[in-house]
Formats: sequence, structure tokens, C-alpha cells
Amino acid sequence: MAIWGIDLGGTKIEGVILSSLEDTTPIVRQRIPTEGEKGYDHIIDRIAEVLALLKKASGMAPEKIGICTPGVLDPGSQTMKNCNSTALNDRPLLADLEAKLQIPVKMANDANCFALAEAHLGVVKQQAPGARTVFGIIMGTGVGGGIVVDGKILEGKHGIGGEWGHNFLDLTGGPCYCGKTGCVETVIAGPSLERFYFEQTGKKKLLRQITEDQQHDTHAAATMERLYEQFGKALSVVINILDPDAIVIGGGVGNIDSLYTKGRERLASYIFNDKVEVPILKPLLGDSAGVFGAAALVG
Repeated sequence: MAIWGIDLGGTKIEGVILSSLEDTTPIVRQRIPTEGEKGYDHIIDRIAEVLALLKKASGMAPEKIGICTPGVLDPGSQTMKNCNSTALNDRPLLADLEAKLQIPVKMANDANCFALAEAHLGVVKQQAPGARTVFGIIMGTGVGGGIVVDGKILEGKHGIGGEWGHNFLDLTGGPCYCGKTGCVETVIAGPSLERFYFEQTGKKKLLRQITEDQQHDTHAAATMERLYEQFGKALSVVINILDPDAIVIGGGVGNIDSLYTKGRERLASYIFNDKVEVPILKPLLGDSAGVFGAAALVG
């Protein structure tokens, strides 16, 4: 039976139909702008529109659908929280979608869908096929994570399983939008690293430029050293608690090659083990991870 998924993003809504979790070649794929500035009800209408496009293009209809969201459904209140698409916060998105679409809906946030997709369809399946526990990391404009155990997302009592980006790391990271200070996100997210460089130099550089300039710019080198050291500290806590069989790093910061060598070396200094044996992998699915992960929710 085909599996259906929709990725609800801040700028786009994408839908896909896959024949199974064994095949990443879409039967149908559709994408439209989110138009989130028009409000909550409009976002729900746009999701329904993507589903209608998938039905029309395929001549099929789903029995259920998975949806990747930019936030978490609180298990207690059954309303959304921690959404960067703020129109969704405090809204009963799951109930409203099931009423609108008239089919069962399974939802998970983008980090969880990333981890699920890479576990079932991506790099983990290819390079660590026996992995039972997978930790998927998003390191870009923010920092998040998702945990997959035996092919299923570990959501947790509060729906925040894997959210290592809001663990305390270092006070110098400063205030975080979540209300705390020194979160992982405030230290090793891309904008946080760029801010650190600016604070040292008074000059603005993109992270890509900082990475490229580290051989001849001492402040760029210091910024990268900060990344390696703090990455090692932050990830060591996850490994000490979860001890995953594989780790996958997505997001723009995850594209930095030296993170997998120098960052791994720093990690070895902090974990409760003689050496780092867990594979730390680059993802394969790119921006398809969200929509493929959504489909995997019902696969």
C-alpha cells in the first residue's frame, strides 16, 4: 500500500506519495507556497489543497497521512507548541486537520521526521543498517534533534524527546528565545557562530566564509575551535544518556567537513567511554527528509 506524507514548512508545503519505505522514488510529488502570513485557517486550507493535488495527480486516495510540522503537539493539551510558524502555536492542529481532511493524521516535528527518514530511507539504512537507536541532529539556524528507536520516533512524555538544542551548554551563548540562557542553540547554531565572530572582530561574515577563512584569519579559527569544543561537550551528554547506534547531522552547520574529524576528536574527550565508536554520518536525503519522514510516519 502506498504511503502519503506532507511537509508543512514556513515557506512551502510539500506532499509526496511513496510506494513503500523501501523505495525513495516518488509516485507523485507536489509543492505549493504556505502563505502562512494569511493565518492558521489558511494554512489548513493549503494543506488540504496539497492533498487534493496528490489525489488528482495519482488517481488514488489515502487511508491515512503523515504530516511533518515545524513544532510539537503537546500530548496533554493536544495543541501545538514551540512552532517557529507562530500562527500554529496553542492551536489543536491535529484535530483540525483530521476534521478537514477526513482521514487519520499522524504528526511529528521536523527534527523527528528528519531522523525517521534517514533511518528508514537514507544514510543510516545505507551505512549502519543494523542501527536500533538513531539520533538525528538539525544544526542550522537553530539546533534540534530527534530520536528513533526500532524504527519509531521516541516522542517522550512532553513531546520534546531529542530536543538537545535547549539543554544548557555555556553562559556566553547568552539569552535564548525559549527564555533560558546559554542553550546549545545559542552557542553552536549558525547565527550564533556568526555572532561570536562579529563580537570578536566587529566585522560580519557568513559561516561559510568563516569556515573558508580559518587558515589565515585567527578569529575565524577561534570561532571554529569554539564550534568543535562546544559540539563535543553538547553531544557527549546525548551519547552518555542515549548511547545511540548512529548519529546523523543535518542542517547548514552539518555541512562543515571538519566537524566530523575535529568535532569528533573533542567529543572523545567528554563521553564516558575510551573512544567514540558510534558512526556520525552526513544525511543523504537533503530537503526531501521532511516529506519522506512524514510518509514514514504511516509506513
